[in-house]
Amino acid sequence: MQQPIKIAVVDDNSFLIRAVKDKLSFYNDITVAFTASSGRQVLNILKEKRNTDLILMDIEMPEMDGIRATAMVKKLYPQIKVLMLTVFDDDENIFKAIQSGADGYLLKETAPQDLYSAIIQTMAGGAAMTPSIALKALNLLRSSPASLPDDEDDLVQLTNREIEVLEQLSAGLPYTSIAENLFISPSTVRRHIENIYRKLQVHSKVEAIEQAKKRRIL
Repeated sequence: MQQPIKIAVVDDNSFLIRAVKDKLSFYNDITVAFTASSGRQVLNILKEKRNTDLILMDIEMPEMDGIRATAMVKKLYPQIKVLMLTVFDDDENIFKAIQSGADGYLLKETAPQDLYSAIIQTMAGGAAMTPSIALKALNLLRSSPASLPDDEDDLVQLTNREIEVLEQLSAGLPYTSIAENLFISPSTVRRHIENIYRKLQVHSKVEAIEQAKKRRIL
């Protein structure tokens, strides 16, 4: 039997934490592993609970806000998904959250079924967003279009697992830590890195990270 998705709920409002837990209580394939009331607290708890799958992260919190906490989580535990769950729908917070590495952005008014679907979608590699947020994110992208490759030969397709390995490499983690974080063997990590080097046509970690950033893979 497949293990339930282990999530954390991070919010400085205990009432809203209970509301989220109530929304998810209908779904047996999701379990709330822990809750936290600030970005700093969630980082402390993750030292012991690094096998958490996904974090529902508020933005405005004491000690450390959700955007800074998301950036730190993604640096230290890039395998953990982070969904922003907030009342803020302004362009600045959306932009900063995406920049920090958030995997999706939901408003707290999200219905239980939509919240559940967003978690499942995110765990499958998607980017869940409340429709109004998705529209704003599109408008932000249109206002600052990214440079695209001129030739189809420049396009590089890495698998989701290869991207996860590359993210952890860019965070400076050794092979053994990457293997532990992703629940795979060090030899499998090495094989993924060999494939990454081949696809990016590079010969070192530094070159791989540089090429990935240039091609907007990272």
